[in-house]
Amino acid sequence: MALPETPLALTLGDPAGIGPDITLLAWAARRREPIPPFVVLGDAAVLAARAKALGLSVPIAEIVDAKAAAGLFADALPLIPVEVSGDVIAGRPDQAAMPAVKQSIERAVRLVQQGAARAVVTNPISKAMLYRAGFAFPGHTEYLASLASTDGQALLPVMMLVSGPLKVVPVTIHIPLHEVPRALTKDLILAVIETTAKDLGRFFGIERPRLAVTGLNPHAGEDGSLGREEIDIITPAIEAAKRKGLDVTGPHPADTLFHAGARATYDAAIAMYHDQALVPFKTLAFEEGVNVTLGLPFVRTSPDHGTAFAIAGTGKARPTSLIEALRLADAMSRTAEARA
Repeated sequence: MALPETPLALTLGDPAGIGPDITLLAWAARRREPIPPFVVLGDAAVLAARAKALGLSVPIAEIVDAKAAAGLFADALPLIPVEVSGDVIAGRPDQAAMPAVKQSIERAVRLVQQGAARAVVTNPISKAMLYRAGFAFPGHTEYLASLASTDGQALLPVMMLVSGPLKVVPVTIHIPLHEVPRALTKDLILAVIETTAKDLGRFFGIERPRLAVTGLNPHAGEDGSLGREEIDIITPAIEAAKRKGLDVTGPHPADTLFHAGARATYDAAIAMYHDQALVPFKTLAFEEGVNVTLGLPFVRTSPDHGTAFAIAGTGKARPTSLIEALRLADAMSRTAEARA
């Protein structure tokens, strides 16, 4: 069992983006508000240069043992070195930095697997830059599932966006919109429902979560006149989940599922594709939203925003979403420990 002082592992993210900015700002916020101790897997020179650009005074303590982080956190930003190749210029992503970005994620996962960290919190990455460097995964979610699969058995990673009681899950994630109908299957939707229900209990303490599932088509297909996916795929998955004892409703028209009255009727909404989930979520919780990966053997959270290269190093980045991601990772890991 992890010790109470075991830190969170925070990844580097793209060093040319706002990851360094919000990391520094999140650590600086510890004087004003409770921030769980974390250790950065990153490059001290990159953080020091960004702190200078932002006018921040942030002492950096390079360490080898992650468990030393909590004792240092009040006075210095703990860091396990992951050296970045080439020159890092805020706002100018460079393919040369991508091996360090990937290594930072890998080392964070290993720290959690070894019990040296309680959860993984990831700073934003540039998928385009990673793809150019030969990255073979659609994004963080799928890569983390690969790293977590220690016995060779494939895991089903499920992305959930969280802001307080609002929780939204897209069944399909980073694929073109025209591929969504082909990707949706009864088995996939059922697996996402089951994973969501299980991990809402494991990490959030919701014993019997209420899940609301959207349709794919406008008006949830209008009884087949606007599409048959609801009849042929989505409803059978919902009925199968009900037979397994899960509290699931739908398919609901997506455009009526996110007003205040509707949100009060469920613990999580399950949508069929990326924007169907993220557009309403970011409208309601743009600043404080957190990205969570379910279906892993450990906790992983991330700010619900991208690298924001245009404002990196300018002082305009806000650490709100990262701070919420750190707090949620802390709470989820403690809930899991208490229930173990």
